[in-house]
Amino acid sequence: MASRLKISERIRITHLAADRLRRDAISSVLYSPPFRWQFGASAAEQLLIVPQDLRTADPSFWDEVEVGQFGLAGAVALADDVSPFDIIPPSEAWTRALHGFAWLRHLAAVGRPEAREMAQLLAAEWAMRHRGGSGIAWEPHVTGRRLISWISHSGFLLEEADAETYEILTESLGIQLVRLAAGWRSSPSGYPRLLSLLALLLAQLCISGHEGQVSETEKLFVQELDRQILHDGGHVGRNPGILVELILDLLPLSQCFAARSRTAPPEFAAMLKAMLGMLKYMRLGDGMLARFNGMGVASPAGLATVLVYDDNPGAIPASAPASKYIRLERGASILIMDAGPPPPLESAAAAHAGCLSFELSVGTSLMLVNGGAPSSANADWRAASRATASHNTLCLGEKSSSKLIRHKMLEGLVGGMPIRFPDEVKAKVEAQDGAIELTAEHDGYMRRFGLMHRRTLALAASGRRLLGIDRLAGKHGTVRLRQDVPFAVHFHLHPAVRCRRGDNPSIAIIELPGGDTWWFSLEGARLAIEESTYFADSAGPRRSLQIVARGATFGETEVRWVLEGQD
Repeated sequence: MASRLKISERIRITHLAADRLRRDAISSVLYSPPFRWQFGASAAEQLLIVPQDLRTADPSFWDEVEVGQFGLAGAVALADDVSPFDIIPPSEAWTRALHGFAWLRHLAAVGRPEAREMAQLLAAEWAMRHRGGSGIAWEPHVTGRRLISWISHSGFLLEEADAETYEILTESLGIQLVRLAAGWRSSPSGYPRLLSLLALLLAQLCISGHEGQVSETEKLFVQELDRQILHDGGHVGRNPGILVELILDLLPLSQCFAARSRTAPPEFAAMLKAMLGMLKYMRLGDGMLARFNGMGVASPAGLATVLVYDDNPGAIPASAPASKYIRLERGASILIMDAGPPPPLESAAAAHAGCLSFELSVGTSLMLVNGGAPSSANADWRAASRATASHNTLCLGEKSSSKLIRHKMLEGLVGGMPIRFPDEVKAKVEAQDGAIELTAEHDGYMRRFGLMHRRTLALAASGRRLLGIDRLAGKHGTVRLRQDVPFAVHFHLHPAVRCRRGDNPSIAIIELPGGDTWWFSLEGARLAIEESTYFADSAGPRRSLQIVARGATFGETEVRWVLEGQD
């Protein structure tokens, strides 16, 4: 509720609301007839470039469409004998995917006349239905994705099209470009705004008659990149998956500059290098990105595609000081920890309460994983996936270390409920005799309980032993609580990992898929093996197991645990 907001947060919300009103007003004025002319012709008379679509195509999509199934954004809608634009959509994400037309690449990959005819029919139908429409179909980032898709697959759409269809589609391309040029400011902050500007710049480079707007759009896009991409290549929202999506569009955009004999902004190359470095930094032994702050179902093909463009594939950055992630690597073991506070308010709508959580892989096997973010088709699980208890860290009093901000206006401005706290997170790494030790702390529980969570992780030189110490204590001195408060240190296992109790009740035996066996031993708390949920799976949430160290603190507690590989 608004009454629970801090004064600084109320001021920030006021500024965000004023900025949104200003942007919407500018967009409305610019699209009015007296000003619309400045964005060029409202018909795409000539396409000068057809950029490459780097996303992987799935020809089997056509097999589903043939039987009336439209599977988009993790949900399937039945469109048998009816247009997909006429059915009741299963979710807003599905609707955005439908109107974004990124699925054109799947039809283009089929190589059959029927698939081309279907694509032309649906594109022409969209153009006629939505020429002057509004709503989700005309959200700036949806318009941007549609422009990129239509232009990238313009040969597929326009070749062999009859004169009427050709005219409908080219006129629509021009209308979409003009509307995006006038309205991109209304897109939500974060990746949607980047996508809107990127698509606008790409369209202006590809469609004749819009060269005059390129320089200004280029300047705006570079400014937005600079606002959102941190110095170490991470995104301000702290979700590593956003980098893959951005690079998949940024690379074709750079090629458009070259094709038009224009020099791409020098910031492109520098930011691309930094983003590729961050992606490598955030990869575990299975080659996929760690599940932090909205990172969900992995896209192996997308990640593999962007990494092909890395000029120095073997080099991994030594640190990520701006993104606040810490990577430890010894032997075959890779550990990545979230050692940062939530993103700024306007970028925290998908962030998770996982401060000081970590993920661990051994070889190509994932051992300890956070729950990750569910797909848009399983949005009901989103709140649970964001909770501290779904992460490999300590949860005090059955409360998360971050708090959701419930404020209707703010949710509308940033696209969801952002989180706040911890305010202060500190971490340092020291290496000695081949081993490496990470110490970190956060104040996410200070306001409610007056306690700090301090964590030490020490990875042996062999990578076969990980010592952990989790401490609860006052910030400066001894704290005595009026009553004991329960705590739980969670260790979520990947669904492919098996776990059983040892003969000693304080020991659990972990078996990785390849047969590698590890022992988990615990002091200072009671060991339990419980059910867990892994949200970041393409098939939907999956059951898994977790080891939980449970106890109660009176104000000062230390839990020690060891993970050790058995040779």
